[in-house]
Amino acid sequence: MATSVKVNGIEFQPRLLINGEFVEASDKGTFNVINPATGEISCKVPEATEDDTNLAVSAAKAAQPSWAALDPTKRGAYLKKLAALIREHKSTLAHLEAISMGVPLSHYFHADAGADELDYFSEAWPHIQGQSSVNTPGFVTMTFRQPFGVVACIIPWNAPVYFFAAKAAAALITGNTVVLKSSEKAPLAVAYAAELIAKAGFPPGVFNVLSGHGVPSGRCLARHMDVRALSFTGSSRTGKLIQEEAAKTNLKSVTLELGGKSPAIIFDDANIEQALSATMTSILLNSGQVCIANSRLYVQKSVAPQFIEAFTQRMAAVQGGNPLDAQTQMGPQADEVQYNKIMSYIEEGKKSGTLAVGGNGKLDSTKGYFVEPTVFLDTPEDATIMKEEVFGPVLNINTFETEEEVIAKANDTEFGLYAAVFTKDISRAMRMAKALESGYVAINCSSPTMGKDLPFGGYKGSGQGREGRLYSMDHFLEVKSVIIKLDEAKL
Repeated sequence: MATSVKVNGIEFQPRLLINGEFVEASDKGTFNVINPATGEISCKVPEATEDDTNLAVSAAKAAQPSWAALDPTKRGAYLKKLAALIREHKSTLAHLEAISMGVPLSHYFHADAGADELDYFSEAWPHIQGQSSVNTPGFVTMTFRQPFGVVACIIPWNAPVYFFAAKAAAALITGNTVVLKSSEKAPLAVAYAAELIAKAGFPPGVFNVLSGHGVPSGRCLARHMDVRALSFTGSSRTGKLIQEEAAKTNLKSVTLELGGKSPAIIFDDANIEQALSATMTSILLNSGQVCIANSRLYVQKSVAPQFIEAFTQRMAAVQGGNPLDAQTQMGPQADEVQYNKIMSYIEEGKKSGTLAVGGNGKLDSTKGYFVEPTVFLDTPEDATIMKEEVFGPVLNINTFETEEEVIAKANDTEFGLYAAVFTKDISRAMRMAKALESGYVAINCSSPTMGKDLPFGGYKGSGQGREGRLYSMDHFLEVKSVIIKLDEAKL
């Protein structure tokens, strides 16, 4: 089986980046990356061992003091160079993501978005500021903002290059060194981005990249006594395991961005066409494999027949296709595990609600992990498919009559990542924004719409902490208090 893949005429062999060197796994172990559109093996990728993970952390620990002591403008220069290289190689990165997790080339924005984050944080160092005070008589007091040391970043598979860039950029500019682990579902583009780290000239040990499953490498990072902060985006189940491991060991600072079961609420005064377009885009983006996808729609009864008829017609017209085809609008699910999980939820949904559109998988006919866009109507609020994150192109539409009713329904979940409200009544919009138990509330738009300078994170089981351009650096900076006694003036 191939341990390399040919992209844009270039033979690329994924490897681990540890202490500035590209290496195989210490035990030569690999795992297969499957093209989800064809079921064929795309490439074999190194499975980082616990020894590999320890070596990466050790290298990061050794490199951190000199990296933190470097002029921050010079740290930023490395980030800018990496951003430029990512933009230069974005067609290759897009191809690698298409053959590993199925995102269509026509929808690929991860490289540009990630490069933008690197550029932003490359110049964000002036915001690393403490404070000073003379409020304590006879003393001057101040605070320092200092790096934790070694930071672990464990990133998801649904937008790997974006998370690779956004998490690492905030950690690196603040003077930390990084060990980043990609997901086993989508390691190819991140392994290629590791090649760009080397081309950007980062000092050895500053930015290390591992590939592999949660066990052993992810668990090792969560447990490691020399990892002082960890940022994770992924499933709620894995987030809880990471938190447990951190609590059992060194109580490292943990930031979690986890799952969602996002509601979109359409009132009778809404712009129906606007609501249709936004909510369809949300549930179909990345084949529904987005934590903020609006998977629960609540439509006011007076406009429900009109909305449902238009929505189901449009959903039924969407066809999946090869993500390498520039005309494809929806790709496959990421892998067999995702496919089987989604089909299981669909079968469960058929028992509790009314199937209006879709409901079928196409593995047998296409050899790929394609799932039809699926819509259920009139599903009981306590049904499994209304409570658990499906992470696929599956949506439930229920109706409501009053604000109070829909607020109760929307909030009746352990998730709270994103919510959308469609109405022309600004007072109602603000009432809803206050009442919804969600870290993000969109008015007359839906996910993935976000403001670049706003914090992103969830209520309840959707995570802890906030990320974003004005917030991410806080996760990677300790606060130190300093008090200086003044001698009394000699007269």
